Amino acid sequence: MHKLLLLFLSLFCTLFARGQKLHILEKESKFPIERVFVHDDTNTYLSFTDKNGIVDLSKFPQDAVIHFQHIAYIDRQFTKGELAKIHYKLYLENASEQIQEVVLSVSKSKENRKRVAEQIEVVTQYEIQEISPQTSADLLAQTPGVKVQKSQFGGGSPILRGMEANRVLLVVDGVRLNNAIYRKGHLQNAITVSPNLLSRMEVLFGPSSILYGSDALGGVIHYYTKKPHISETPCFNSTAFSRYSNSNNEISMSYTGEYSSKKWASLTGISFSKFGDLKMGKNRVHGFTDWGLVPYYSTNSDTYYQTEAQPNSDPNIQRNTGFSQIDLLQKILIPLSKKTQLNFNFQYSTSSDIPRFDKLNEYKDDNLHYAEWYYGPQKRFLASSQLQLNPDKKWMKTGQLIISYQDIYETRQERKFTSLNTYFRNENVKVWSATGDFHVPLLTNDKRILSYGFETSYNKVQSKAIGKVLAVDGHSITGYTNTFDIPSRFPDGGSSYTNFALYTDYRLDHNTRGTLNIGLRFTNTFLKAKWIDTSFITLPEMEISLSNAAFSGTIGYIYKPNKKWKLSSVLSSGFRSPNIDDIGKIREKRGKVSVPNTHLKPEYAYNAEIGALYHISKKSWVGFNSYYTLLTQYINRDLYSINGQNMLLYDGEWATSIANVNKGNAYIVGATLSLQTKLSEHLKFKSSTSFTKGATYDTKEPLSSIPPLFGNAKLSYQLNKWNFALDYHFNAHKKSSNYNISEGIDNIEETPIIDPIASDMTEKYYGTPAWQTFSFSSQLKLTRHINTSLFIDNIFDIHYKEFASGVSAPGRNIAMTLHARF
Repeated sequence: MHKLLLLFLSLFCTLFARGQKLHILEKESKFPIERVFVHDDTNTYLSFTDKNGIVDLSKFPQDAVIHFQHIAYIDRQFTKGELAKIHYKLYLENASEQIQEVVLSVSKSKENRKRVAEQIEVVTQYEIQEISPQTSADLLAQTPGVKVQKSQFGGGSPILRGMEANRVLLVVDGVRLNNAIYRKGHLQNAITVSPNLLSRMEVLFGPSSILYGSDALGGVIHYYTKKPHISETPCFNSTAFSRYSNSNNEISMSYTGEYSSKKWASLTGISFSKFGDLKMGKNRVHGFTDWGLVPYYSTNSDTYYQTEAQPNSDPNIQRNTGFSQIDLLQKILIPLSKKTQLNFNFQYSTSSDIPRFDKLNEYKDDNLHYAEWYYGPQKRFLASSQLQLNPDKKWMKTGQLIISYQDIYETRQERKFTSLNTYFRNENVKVWSATGDFHVPLLTNDKRILSYGFETSYNKVQSKAIGKVLAVDGHSITGYTNTFDIPSRFPDGGSSYTNFALYTDYRLDHNTRGTLNIGLRFTNTFLKAKWIDTSFITLPEMEISLSNAAFSGTIGYIYKPNKKWKLSSVLSSGFRSPNIDDIGKIREKRGKVSVPNTHLKPEYAYNAEIGALYHISKKSWVGFNSYYTLLTQYINRDLYSINGQNMLLYDGEWATSIANVNKGNAYIVGATLSLQTKLSEHLKFKSSTSFTKGATYDTKEPLSSIPPLFGNAKLSYQLNKWNFALDYHFNAHKKSSNYNISEGIDNIEETPIIDPIASDMTEKYYGTPAWQTFSFSSQLKLTRHINTSLFIDNIFDIHYKEFASGVSAPGRNIAMTLHARF
């Protein structure tokens, strides 16, 4: 009898355990979903689904609320009783099916979107895979409200609310990428994080977040790279990705391997991309038959010398646009206790030489001006350690500490036709930083949350330059015969930039309908620079030490009159202290040379915005956001004299001197209208349209970096294993009268010429022509481990240029991708 009882109990326990094995499937394809993170409210019990989409829930308490999370799917939570009612079979929907309910960048922790007043766009890993961009700049260009300028194909300068470059803050895994030499104008560094290694991207618009401080006048772009996860049982998972595109013969490959165990986890990622010369569209609906064509190009290289530009056999191919890039990612996760985790993050990105296409395509006296102009290998190294804390104390419920080090290396090499003089400029920036972000609920129900933190960083800049005279033998370059002194781009005696900031943020749900958010930040910056060489320029002060400090703040309010409506308003201020590039840069562009201005002051932004979000249904919504930004003491490029001289000899040519100077007041107004709706069980539509206008109050000029009206729409159909989509993108005409001519940032010279003899630039050039493109994509899940995609971009092979860009956009492009999980 005793043995029979034991046998019965053993059989009962076995059947009970089997009854608590949950099967998780994708709703459309019915394929199992691997690596779904399963945990309770306190993270005491953790697990993952296996390759068959199965997870054992027997260890979870009977009354526990169990959460199911996967980066590509909508989060769900159930009790065991609720799971029993659905027979332990759970179907998850793709994350793109509804507006993202959780955002990370606003408070640097998980925050319900219903409590966020700021305009924000979230791009999930599923959407990144669905878009399959060639670079992160192309990913940004697909994001509503974001415009991207390109001086060359190997780059991309995102524009948020009429601001770009060092007015937009780039962040990766909580570490700011902006450094002391991020410049005004166009900044191409957005591509130094591979989209193939991203798990998520968030774009926060406007200066409303006090967590980020200086540089975030236009907004914040936060890249989140893939990360490892802890598992109760040891396991190894890997993914591989490859893509081919015919518009530039792109070949991209990436691999990610993740090892998980109870005591530690590791993720290793590598991404490689090689791009050939880019082919533009042939269909010139804008009516300008020669605009953008490349009839001649330079064949010069490190080893080959040619005195004249050579004819291009196909002027639609933009010679000297190809490059390659390698990105490496290594992360290690160590749980020190149930409430503390330590993360190590190592990133390295390097490229081949990147041709500066707009300079190589620049003419002077009807001839190409430059034989060589390229960025040498652009190298970025990042090492950071992140300590995640969950002490659940009165003074801190959760928090994180990040200590990081970055080493950035940039080079520029240029040489003009008919000259043997080659100019080399090298920049090295080392950045040490530390940030701390902490959160504490003031009530047990989290209706009142106080956040506080700090940020500090130190930038050390070394700038070197040298001129070398080529030694040639026919068409062969055999070396250099001599060297000569040239001015460095930044202070040759070294420079540094230090930032320190404190912030506090308070979020209150004062009732079920209203949420109030108040934040305050204090920032103090210190800049030191020293110039030694006086052969090119003598400044009034050859050594400077500057300090700037400011408070910035935000007040946001959300009102939800019912479950369908969300109304929001934000008042905020921003502050950008001049960095080394703003104050101390020397460089030439189209006959104008930028010189240092050691008296430059900070610029300030005061922002007001309102937003409305109406939920038509759970998966359909329409949103509207409008804003007004006042810029005071705004920084602008203008004519500038040093020691009474306004002409300087730079790289063998006389040029007019200009500098960044403080002006009076300016404004930017704009609005974004977005729509997403599910037309049927399988058919979905979404669209976005953005309008921006900006001008100065003091000089009555248009502001630089203001894009024309632009937007996109997407109609997608999903059935079982198939997904089809038709994309539409448009850009309105930007008239030449709406260009800022004095700064030269808008590159009106890159637009069609309508009157060659006109002296007025607005009469000589047409401005950016309007354009529209259609694209088609199809994804097929061959098996639960293998996905394949086909893309036909710019179906009608339309020729166009993005606003202010030097390079024409790709013509018709056919791309194929393969994504596999092992």
